[in-house]
Amino acid sequence: MPTDADFPIAVELGPEALAEADTIVVPASYELGPVYEEGVMTEPLGGALARARPGVRWVSICTGSFVLAAAGLLDGRPATTHWSSVDRLQRLFPTVDVDPNVLFVDDGDVLTSAGVASGIDLCLHLVRRDHGTAVANDVARHSLVPPHRDGGQAQYIPRPLPEPQQATTTTARAWALGRLDRPISLRELAAQESMSVRTFTRRFREEVGVSPGQWLTQQRVERARHLLEGTDLSVDQVTREAGFGSPASLRQHFQAAVGVSPTAYRRTFRAGAEAGTASGADARA
Repeated sequence: MPTDADFPIAVELGPEALAEADTIVVPASYELGPVYEEGVMTEPLGGALARARPGVRWVSICTGSFVLAAAGLLDGRPATTHWSSVDRLQRLFPTVDVDPNVLFVDDGDVLTSAGVASGIDLCLHLVRRDHGTAVANDVARHSLVPPHRDGGQAQYIPRPLPEPQQATTTTARAWALGRLDRPISLRELAAQESMSVRTFTRRFREEVGVSPGQWLTQQRVERARHLLEGTDLSVDQVTREAGFGSPASLRQHFQAAVGVSPTAYRRTFRAGAEAGTASGADARA
């Protein structure tokens, strides 16, 4: 298949392969035609998508959300797309709850990302959801991309770029990651960069997209996820290691970020890992 990027793509399978897929990803395209211009599904594309079996997981990258919307898969559901196309998506598909302020939206069996770069974040999120934090981090490391950017992070903020010589908050973040099991104050973080609290808070939000407190909570939740997946520590021990003040605090923040309690997350993850191990053993046998 020819592309406008000076290289062809070898397509080995036809639309019949969609009937066997568990996850179907619709990539971005600059040539969606009636789907993008009028919100109308074309017959060939609609016929291909109709082959999908019930219960399949749908994922769109960037303007691929227009295809899901035209297929009726986003009706009454939250979704996002590239910031430059959110108004068009909302106008063409008024029943979709379009959120212009996030990197991606996970609505269970339908997931949508903003721009192409945030599609990487969404794909890593899927790997994390299916296979755990350790595998997702390994994939990110080999891909030379950040292992985790929260889906709720703003996708586009029109602000001037920082000057090249401007100080950053990298040192403070590295320092905090090494002591998540202890209380960390905003004043301590600012001191790592020799900044005032006010300057540090402003610079941190410019660089990371969230406040220092929100970022710390995200990192503590990630630490808890890793411990729940890879250790047999009790919830009380995980609470201490992740730096939450109490098990109740851990449950509250974990539930808000992941959607389930720490105990339920561990149970689900362990069940998935055991199933995968059993499948691998069967395959080797």
